[in-house]
Amino acid sequence: MYKILTIAGSDCSGGAGIQADIKTITAYGMYAMSAITALTVQNTTGVYDVLNVDRGFLKKELDCIFTDIFPDAVKIGMVSEKSLINVIAEGLDEYKALNVVVDPVMISTSGRKLLDDDAVDVLKNKLFYKARLITPNIDEAEMLTGMTIENEEHMKMCALNMFEKYKCAVLIKGGHLKGRAVDVLCDKGEIYKFQEERIKSDNNHGTGCTLSSAIACGLGEGKSIEESVKSAKEYLTGALKDGLNIGRGNGPLNHCYRIGKA
Repeated sequence: MYKILTIAGSDCSGGAGIQADIKTITAYGMYAMSAITALTVQNTTGVYDVLNVDRGFLKKELDCIFTDIFPDAVKIGMVSEKSLINVIAEGLDEYKALNVVVDPVMISTSGRKLLDDDAVDVLKNKLFYKARLITPNIDEAEMLTGMTIENEEHMKMCALNMFEKYKCAVLIKGGHLKGRAVDVLCDKGEIYKFQEERIKSDNNHGTGCTLSSAIACGLGEGKSIEESVKSAKEYLTGALKDGLNIGRGNGPLNHCYRIGKA
C-alpha cells in the first residue's frame, strides 16, 4: 500500500484542497493522510473566509504522521502564512521527506488571494528547493518569476527559468491559455509537452489540487516525473469529461468517475 500525505487547506464544500486530494489518492488505490494548514469557508461560488491553524498544531500533525506512517510522497497545497511554510520546510528536512510536490496555491478560481504577500519569498526560498516538482498555473508562474506568458514558447522559457533557479522539475499548467490544453514540463533541463483535449465545462473547481495529488501518487509508486504527469493528466481529463454538475457556481469534477466501473 503506497502512502501519500497532503499538506493543504480544507474545503468544506469538498471540491478542492484536502478533500479533493484525499478523493484523488483514494481513486489511485493508495492510502491518504492529511496535515491541515487552514480551514476555509467556501463553496462553488467562492471563498468567503480562511482560518489558519496554529504553527505548533501543524508541527504536531507532521510529527504524528512522519513518526508512524511514513509517506511515499508528499503533496503541498495551500499554505498562506510564512510561519506555517517554515514549519513545513523544517519538517521536510527533519524527516527527509520523499517525492515532494509543491502546488503554489496563490489565488482561488474565484479570484480570492490565498497567499500573504510576505509569504511568497518564504515559499520560493524555503519550499521550492525541497521539492521534486512544482506545479504553478500560468498566473502563478507569472507572479513567481515576473515573466509574461502569452504562448507555449513563453511557458517553456518560464519553466526552464524556474528549473535553473530552484533545481527541481517544473510543470506549468496552460489551462488559462486559449486553444488546446497544453502543459509544459521542464525536468533536468529537458522540455516535455502534454496536450489533452480542452473540456468545455464551468465545473473545474479543484483541478490544480487534483492534478498535483495525482502526480504525487505516481511518484510515490516509483514512476518517473514524466510518467506521473502523463497519468495524472489522463485521470484529470476523465474526471472533467464525466460531466458532474453540482452547485450554483464553479462546480467540482468527479474524482470517483472510474471507481466501480469495468
